[in-house]
Amino acid sequence: MVWLLLASGCGQKTAPSPAKQTSAPPPTATSAADNRPAVVCFGDSLTAGFGLDPSQTYPDVLQRELDRRGYGYRVVNLGVSGDTSQDGLARLDQALAEKARIVVLEFGANDGLRGQPVDIAERNLGQMMEAFEGAGARVVLAGITLPPNYGPAYLARFDAIFPRLAAKYKTPLIPFLLSGVAGHGDLMQSDGLHPNARGARLVAETVRRQVEPLLSKTP
Repeated sequence: MVWLLLASGCGQKTAPSPAKQTSAPPPTATSAADNRPAVVCFGDSLTAGFGLDPSQTYPDVLQRELDRRGYGYRVVNLGVSGDTSQDGLARLDQALAEKARIVVLEFGANDGLRGQPVDIAERNLGQMMEAFEGAGARVVLAGITLPPNYGPAYLARFDAIFPRLAAKYKTPLIPFLLSGVAGHGDLMQSDGLHPNARGARLVAETVRRQVEPLLSKTP
């Protein structure tokens, strides 16, 4: 099962990775001129698209799908491989600078895989949610889970983070970002950790279903 392999880490920073090198590029002249309201995808390697071409990441697929459906939003990929929730908190100003209408917040996997205290990840995610909401953005929280070998007690505490935060801040929740993808060899890369291009398209569809009710065709 794929989540048994996750104990090796989710795009950890111990070695350079394609997602680390290609995610969150400096704004180009084209992106700088794009004044459409932003949907910011803020997270780790699952957002960055570890092992994928830039056009295959779930935020890029989401952009094409929103364009196809007539929504005038720009999707910004602020994923960095290996990031924990603490790293996300350190990058918060970068995300706030996009003045997002909607933020898809995806952190926690690397916290859990490193066995960090659950309350730290929850506190960091809560601080990010408060900052985005204070800036006028709607947050969609993306949940993740851990391999069963982390033990039922730790796993239960970890899994509870996401619904508890979603209830506290009254935000939409994606219970498991890789639902329907994790555990399917034809949808995952050979590392067993990250979606392949086909899997990323399904992740984008999962995200779209939560994001679309928050969008307007005349933003």
